[in-house]
Amino acid sequence: MAFDPETAGRNLAESLKRYRTGILLGCVVGLFTGGPAGLIMGGLFGYFGSRFLTGAVKAFHPQQALFRATFTVMGKVAKADGRVSENEIAFASALMNQMRLAGEKRQEAIDYFNAGKDPECDIGEVLKPLAVFLRNRANIRIFFVEVQLQAALADGEVSRAELEVIQQVCAHLQMTEQEVEMLVARMRAQQSFHQQGQHGFSGVQSAQMLDAAYKVLGVESSASDSEVKKAYRRLMSQHHPDKLVAKGLPEEMVQMAKEKSQEIQAAYEQIRRARKVT
Repeated sequence: MAFDPETAGRNLAESLKRYRTGILLGCVVGLFTGGPAGLIMGGLFGYFGSRFLTGAVKAFHPQQALFRATFTVMGKVAKADGRVSENEIAFASALMNQMRLAGEKRQEAIDYFNAGKDPECDIGEVLKPLAVFLRNRANIRIFFVEVQLQAALADGEVSRAELEVIQQVCAHLQMTEQEVEMLVARMRAQQSFHQQGQHGFSGVQSAQMLDAAYKVLGVESSASDSEVKKAYRRLMSQHHPDKLVAKGLPEEMVQMAKEKSQEIQAAYEQIRRARKVT
């Protein structure tokens, strides 16, 4: 392609205009520290510095950080106890289907999952940008850890090795041990509630399902109706898809949020029926 002086000049003018604040600041600092020569050097430094910072900001995509961490940590959790089971692979695949990942995006998720299985994988580095993004987004942070716990529960129970990885993840995300314990208990209860719902409703099974329903909401069976409702509303607020999307949850993960809300709703309805609350 032939060099076009007019186009080149126009592009340069637009670039100088875009980074004019950095150029002016660089010129002022350079003038006071190095005179006329410093003014020129300061302007150049301000220009290239502004371009670098702008590129760095654009390079950080919070949703991409969440996407990468979701599958990398999932691979780390799956490999924690020595081998990746068929159930864990099936869960990861089902999650990709649920997110409607195809082509290059699906392969990217698979690559992240495989990278997480590598013993040399440093999840601290993977979680570093995500921790910044989630600092003031507690609901998405909880959602992220719940997904990892679901992956760990794919074999029926969270092993000690898997739990250690999840605890490391939570530490990087600045979550307390109490928060982790509560999440683990609730996710175990949610799995039990879901499994009970897939079977018949004999007296024993109904009692077990009701017990799991209370644990899903994080309350005792002795809790008052108002306490149960308060717990239900709090969890629904945490998992409301619209609120999560507003906080930065990728559109691909909305269906996951909807299903979690439905599980919470189902648990609350189970308790309401048992208590005959209208």
